[in-house]
Amino acid sequence: MRRSVDHILISHVGSLPRPDALIEANRARQAGDTMDEAAFQQTLRTAVADVVGHQRKLDVDIPNDGEFGKSVTDRVHYGAWWNYAFQRWGGIEFGAPGPYGRTPQRSRPDEIVLTSQDNRRDRQLFAAAYADPESGVSMGPRPSTGPVCVAPLTYTGHAALQTDIANLKAALATSGVAEGFITAVAPGSAYRIGNRYYRTDEEFLYACADVMREEYKAIVEAGLILQLDDPATATGWDMITPEPSLEAYKKFTIVRIEALNHALRGLPPDRIRYHLCWGSWHGPHSTDIPLHDIVDVMLAVNAGAYSFEAGNVRHEHEWKLWQEVKLPDDKLVLPGIVSHATNVVEHPELIADRILRFADLVGRERVIASTDCGLGGRVHPQIAWAKLEALAEGAALASRQLWR
Repeated sequence: MRRSVDHILISHVGSLPRPDALIEANRARQAGDTMDEAAFQQTLRTAVADVVGHQRKLDVDIPNDGEFGKSVTDRVHYGAWWNYAFQRWGGIEFGAPGPYGRTPQRSRPDEIVLTSQDNRRDRQLFAAAYADPESGVSMGPRPSTGPVCVAPLTYTGHAALQTDIANLKAALATSGVAEGFITAVAPGSAYRIGNRYYRTDEEFLYACADVMREEYKAIVEAGLILQLDDPATATGWDMITPEPSLEAYKKFTIVRIEALNHALRGLPPDRIRYHLCWGSWHGPHSTDIPLHDIVDVMLAVNAGAYSFEAGNVRHEHEWKLWQEVKLPDDKLVLPGIVSHATNVVEHPELIADRILRFADLVGRERVIASTDCGLGGRVHPQIAWAKLEALAEGAALASRQLWR
């Protein structure tokens, strides 16, 4: 991965606003409408070329394909980062109770289980707000059913993945950009679906790790940066009722990190970045686990860079932990400097201040300014692009101070 050798590099977490033409094409596909495959692929290629070109114009140093190969059928959409995977796995059926409507589960001190999405502790504390469609915490369409594993997992997404890789590489070449990234879901986040085949939770987890390894290898071998999306490392805390002890939660979570490292075995860490967040929905997040409590778990991932939320009002103060936590010398950070969690576009001077904090603590060359989470589907397209433009302006201000 590139380092910030003469200016602060900027990137983002992945999801960017899809153009209406692509959303409509995805919607038609999902509805089973007869459509010309060549026409669909041309729509997708054009959209990827345009989004990479747009990022280049905004001085985004390390762009991606906007996650456009991961199907989105509505402007407000939170799930494509992980549910794309189930279209690329064999051994999966659809129609089981979805993650929101699943029966709530309670944990015991000696057995942690994840409850349903609707039974999160934050959602229970603010139930009226979450139930109010005008409160601002809506996550858009929520499917009532979801995937379930019914047979041995296999990876069947080779063609779709190669399309993603080819589209991004072609767009990077056209725009004259040296480095780009593709996102892929981590096994600890992906495996949170129904399982009717594997005997144990851990056996299913490692099966997910083995199938996702194929995707990880292909991205790295194509010369692209692999970004692992793994919000479950943090959001799992809020999906356990009652609240567990920190010791029990870290024991539960490190198993998922070990499965991820199993999937990454032999792959070069300096081509891999790891994204942790507390979920990108616009809720109170009052039950988020502090980064301080899981930073060692994050750093246990065999990656060369770590992406985490640092720009929203629940987690911005956590930059201070790097005063006591030493970042390994060969690692980089991609702190969120602008946030998906507000429609307010951050001022470039605030952005510069946030960047300078991290540069002072870990070294300017090891900071890549990023976003808290994906912007596409979370804020209006105009606002998403304005935030990236402000990020570039703020990074330029910080760079002038750091390299004067």
